[in-house]
Amino acid sequence: MQESAHTAELGFGLAAVGRPAYITSDREHDLGTPAARSVAALRSRVHALLDTAWALGIRYLDAARSYGLAEEFLGSWLAAHPERRASLTIGSKWGYEYVGGWDPAAGVHERKEHTLTMLDRQWPETLAALGGRPDFYLIHSVTPDSPALADAALRQRIGEIRDAGVRVGISTSGPRQAEVIDRARAEHGDLFSVVQSTWNVFEPSAGHALARAHDAGWTVVLKEVLANGWLSDSHAPTVVRDAARTASLTVDEYAFAVARRQEWADIVLSGAATDDQLRRGAERSAPAGALPMPSFAVDPDSYWQRRSALDWA
Repeated sequence: MQESAHTAELGFGLAAVGRPAYITSDREHDLGTPAARSVAALRSRVHALLDTAWALGIRYLDAARSYGLAEEFLGSWLAAHPERRASLTIGSKWGYEYVGGWDPAAGVHERKEHTLTMLDRQWPETLAALGGRPDFYLIHSVTPDSPALADAALRQRIGEIRDAGVRVGISTSGPRQAEVIDRARAEHGDLFSVVQSTWNVFEPSAGHALARAHDAGWTVVLKEVLANGWLSDSHAPTVVRDAARTASLTVDEYAFAVARRQEWADIVLSGAATDDQLRRGAERSAPAGALPMPSFAVDPDSYWQRRSALDWA
């Protein structure tokens, strides 16, 4: 990873606060016990975090149909502040649905389906929840086995959404993200123009493909920059803590700073669950001067096996 003067925009993603359970660490510390995560409590938290994000100058907000009530929470906040909408870029995703029933102990929390039937159901739901069209609308977590890229009828319908003024694209996950990004760009570059991918100092394998997408004019959004809590002072390995300390940053600040220095990254998402987390990511992740950036990359298959074993809490 090379040093760069570039600093990507910071966005705020609602994955961790739109539903009572998620796969990030330290949830009870951040949100309280599961009993304290009622719909009303999380709506209030999301609205407060969105107010903080606005005050910090964050103008990209990210949700998805599968993030519990994230779109509804965001939509009610937008309705309360209609004067802010023109200054914001709103992104959302379809292709997963939330099925957890607001139960942190649910056996299944989300279900994936990349079909025309799902899109035709979820697109109106997104419009209703947000109170209007998002600016970006992505197929959620496209992997090599997803039928989405080969489905002509589905692509035609996505094209109709694009023609209505929405930029469409894909989000990716898994150890073969680069393959999916390159395929989508090569085969459907006339349709898609946004990609959101997992990238962090442990799992940077999609970087070259993301750079190619950026060079082709796509907007590149990075997610899971903190590796679902692995990149924090309490969980990161010593070598990462040492690099952060050298830069006079906490581990999470350092992880954001490295991501924001990638020249092909346009937006880096904070998945903050607390006001302090959001403020640290915004105020301390663009340090002046040199930033130590040794390689901490792990094998992508090992990284994704670890992630898939994380508990919903």
